[in-house]
Amino acid sequence: MKPVTLKEIAEQLNISVTTVSKALKDYPDVSKKTRGLVRELAKTLNYKPNTFAVNLRTKESKTIGLVIPVIVHHFFSSVIKGIISQAEKKGYLVIILQSNESYELEKKQIDLLLSQRVDGIIISLANGTADFSHLNEVISQKKPLVMFDKIAKIVKCSKVIIDDRKAAYLATQHLVDIGCKRIAHFRGALLPQNSIDRFLGYKKALLDNNLPYDPSLVYICECGDMSFEEGKKNAKQLLEDHDDVDGIFINTDLVAIGAMTEFNKLGVKIPEDISIVGFSNWFMSSVISPTLTTIDQPGFKMGKTAFKQLYKEIKAIKNNKPKTPKIITLETALVKRESTKK
Repeated sequence: MKPVTLKEIAEQLNISVTTVSKALKDYPDVSKKTRGLVRELAKTLNYKPNTFAVNLRTKESKTIGLVIPVIVHHFFSSVIKGIISQAEKKGYLVIILQSNESYELEKKQIDLLLSQRVDGIIISLANGTADFSHLNEVISQKKPLVMFDKIAKIVKCSKVIIDDRKAAYLATQHLVDIGCKRIAHFRGALLPQNSIDRFLGYKKALLDNNLPYDPSLVYICECGDMSFEEGKKNAKQLLEDHDDVDGIFINTDLVAIGAMTEFNKLGVKIPEDISIVGFSNWFMSSVISPTLTTIDQPGFKMGKTAFKQLYKEIKAIKNNKPKTPKIITLETALVKRESTKK
């Protein structure tokens, strides 16, 4: 069935197309009676505005692109919910793409979003992204770009982040405060900035407390996906390499839960033998046994904040106003649970 047009409504009411358009937009120069008749007929005929034509006139697509490394991760799903909660209020559709931690796929997805003429892009970088030319292309096309979580410091755009170094320091300091002397770190891949900063926070906390930094106690999640299986694998390797480790700071809760599962299987008691601190405060961290001490990373708030900043920049460009890249840092907190000694 063909969509109903403004012209058909106008012909049935014997008025002009302009009057119909104004009536649907509630213009005051159209009488209340006419506005009522137009709306009633439009409802009866199931009239839907031609959004494509509207977008051509306003030069807005009312869509934004969101590129994330993985969708299944609790943190990223929380970010998505935060972005959508704000986008819907402003009438925006969110196109969600998953890079699978691949630079090549991420690059293709950015090109796709630009070809779809989205009004702006929000992105958390893939672990493999070291070249930022595709992101600079977004900026050169005067499209607002907002990064969150995994960012590139040298790309001149707005960013919504946490202080990963400070948060990791807090996590490691907690292990020191409860008496841990040999503290390991399961870190993310070498490249992402947040992985680097969390490692540096861990290392600084050791040195500030006169504990030696031992690189053999740092285990890299080589696959880059920070998975449950990587946690199990690294936990098993740690026990083979070191029998004196009494604390671990782990880069994400999913890896931490994998490690805890392996320790439980091998008879290692938590926190009596090893205390563990995770990162992100995933739902599972509060229901696993023992419950997981972790850093609370505000994913939902990060998503809301990222969209709000993007929307400000979309409006600034539309109104020919200058936009200055902004760094927004959200607070984190340590959530103490049963996986660390009291």
